[in-house]
Amino acid sequence: MESANASGKLVIVPTPIGNLGDMTLRSLEALREADVVCAEDTRVTGKLLAHFGIEKRLTRLDEAMIGSRAAGVVERVAAGEVVAYCSDAGMPGVSDPGLRLVAAAREAGVAVEVLPGASAAACAYVASGTVCPRFYFGGFFPRKAAEQRSVLEGLRSLDAALVFYESPNRLVAALSAIAEVLPWREVAVCRELTKLHEEVARGTAAELCELFAARAKESGGVRGEIALVIDAPGEAEAAAGAEIATASATARAAELVAEGLRTKEVAKRLAAEFGIPRNDAYNLAMQALVNPVSS
Repeated sequence: MESANASGKLVIVPTPIGNLGDMTLRSLEALREADVVCAEDTRVTGKLLAHFGIEKRLTRLDEAMIGSRAAGVVERVAAGEVVAYCSDAGMPGVSDPGLRLVAAAREAGVAVEVLPGASAAACAYVASGTVCPRFYFGGFFPRKAAEQRSVLEGLRSLDAALVFYESPNRLVAALSAIAEVLPWREVAVCRELTKLHEEVARGTAAELCELFAARAKESGGVRGEIALVIDAPGEAEAAAGAEIATASATARAAELVAEGLRTKEVAKRLAAEFGIPRNDAYNLAMQALVNPVSS
């Protein structure tokens, strides 16, 4: 279904993540030509417009409001208005309410134009120094310890760098969780990207946890916008995982032998439960039979 007035459209306008020099000419043109600019925070977008000498009517459209106001915005677009949407920084729709606005517009069949521009997630991925050609963006890192562990465990086997946004107040806790679940991974803490005090600190999560905990103690806290990049699984992690799996399979083989299962059945069970090759499973079964664990 197409809009009743083809001249109306919703324009998603990316803004700089820190350095105003990253504002694109297309984004400036879109803001100048829009009938109205919807913003996650009118104060933030108002300062941006003032910097570039753009006078425009602003309407607040944040997380709390977008559910009730998205339909009204879509109606204005359908009536022929050009509505621009800006988040506080970066690409609207990436971990902010813009995603729901685009979904509402697509559902209604009105025109949507997305302009390319700055994205902290992509910038951090490249700045991190990872050599993995793939990355997974997980939005904001979970706040609760149990959820942090669950998310990291679920992504452990993914052959990709993991990118998360994080609050400076929760950085040390996040690094502690990563150190516990993924101790072998290299991590990059990308702070204040594109700004005057940009920093990319790289090391294991444990090393970075110690670094930023000490800094927080000395200066009263960590400051700035932060993106975390966790490297993809490497050889050290694969070797450690194999060692753990072998130890677990060995213990299981001893249990099955003690239960009286025959060697072939033990090998079959081990291969199914631990995903190890049949030959390796048979060798572990034979080992358990020859060297049974004494009770």
